[in-house]
Amino acid sequence: MENADIEGAWARVPGEAARWLHDLDPDHCYSGFEPPRNPDSAWLLHAMYAWEEGLVTTTHDDVHQSVLGAGLVEPPDPSGEAPGDVGDLLEGAIVTGTELGRSGDPGAGWRRLRWRELARGFGEPVVPEGELPGNRCLRQGHPAGSWSAAIRPPAEGCLDRESWHRLAALLLRLSPGGAETRCLAYYCPLVTADWDDETVLAGRLGDVAGLYDHPAMSSCPSDLWAEDRSWVVYCDWDLWGTKIVGSAALIDAVLADPGLEAVRLPWTR
Repeated sequence: MENADIEGAWARVPGEAARWLHDLDPDHCYSGFEPPRNPDSAWLLHAMYAWEEGLVTTTHDDVHQSVLGAGLVEPPDPSGEAPGDVGDLLEGAIVTGTELGRSGDPGAGWRRLRWRELARGFGEPVVPEGELPGNRCLRQGHPAGSWSAAIRPPAEGCLDRESWHRLAALLLRLSPGGAETRCLAYYCPLVTADWDDETVLAGRLGDVAGLYDHPAMSSCPSDLWAEDRSWVVYCDWDLWGTKIVGSAALIDAVLADPGLEAVRLPWTR
């Protein structure tokens, strides 16, 4: 869809439409509302990719420091945009390689690297018990914080484009109302930078795939749900995974889809 078509398909509605989610999870409004596992849930793991010619010990931070050292880019000015202590933190920050927001298949020369494949090689769980999909997972892949430059790690805060489109097609197939199913999308303040008003858009399930590239947003919705609340998609701005809540049939379909990588995390709410 063209940008104008996406904006035309999704109309802003009063923020009160997200009140029910706030009531379910009042402590997480800034990064998204996590719905409880009712009746069932699974977590989609954001896609990562590996360079087909093999891994290297050089990290994303090594590359960044080399570029800085060669004078190819200007070093960040810690006092320029970030005030006080935040600027001091940025000055010594490690470039991890993790993107924030939208991501997708990087193209020729890269292959999909499943979380399970990497975890199996490390001899560790895909997601440690008690944790959520995030930077505490697959720690042997980024022991000092930065990933190998030959790995595109999972993006934070947003499901990858290919998984979003596949999920949209699955929801379309399993929703009784089909493409005309009315949906609502909530974007948290960390995405919109609007701390005064809740940002909620309304549209059709048939237009959910295009919503990924809404020109006014840098991410997929923090929460997307059918108006009848039969399913909810939750993507926290701080995580590497997206939670799907819905019927057992929906969750079974998510877990069985070969194009998606999903896990059950029974310790999550």
